[in-house]
Amino acid sequence: MKLEKMDAFFAARLNEYDKHMMTEIEGAEEFYPYTAALLPLAQDAHVLDLGCGTGLELEHYFALNRKASVVGIDLSADMLAALKQKFPDRKLKLICGSYFDVPFEANGFDAAVSVESLHHFTAAQKLELYHKLKAALSDQGYFVLTDYFAASEEAEAFSFSELERLKREQGLKPHAFYHYDTPLTVAHEREVLKKAGFAEVQILRNWKATYTVLAR
Repeated sequence: MKLEKMDAFFAARLNEYDKHMMTEIEGAEEFYPYTAALLPLAQDAHVLDLGCGTGLELEHYFALNRKASVVGIDLSADMLAALKQKFPDRKLKLICGSYFDVPFEANGFDAAVSVESLHHFTAAQKLELYHKLKAALSDQGYFVLTDYFAASEEAEAFSFSELERLKREQGLKPHAFYHYDTPLTVAHEREVLKKAGFAEVQILRNWKATYTVLAR
């Protein structure tokens, strides 16, 4: 397979993205509203969405909390434009960039959420991100992660080795973001969150390979 830059991959599939996510990922019709229902319902809630895409989780969240303020970060300008069109009258600040690079406001958020985005990165990359994320949450703040996870440590290791092999074969930059699934196991994800300083990490539900994790 030919690897594509992350932003280019999603931009090329924008028109079919929502339909694909809702029909091709088992449990999507349940895990998007389930995730949204875990977010704060206070009207002054301030939420950070990592890899917000076209806002499938936000469709459900804004139905529950029309007055919440959401900061959404995504690599794809095209997907952010589609998200803005969906919610022209909501308190929505959209940032085009990598959530690894974008600074987060310290103690600025009541909750953070990420759905089907973080399964492209290493434990080391996530550890740095989660340190930054923890500092961005209020004292009572929390992180809701709904994502795809590897079934075993062997599967996890294989996906990372395959990505590196493909990069070498295609002469690609080693540190650029390319679209290729490299999910951690649930156990390893939990370890990274705990190492980043989250005191409580709960596995709430799963739909085959997709799990919802709550970190406080």
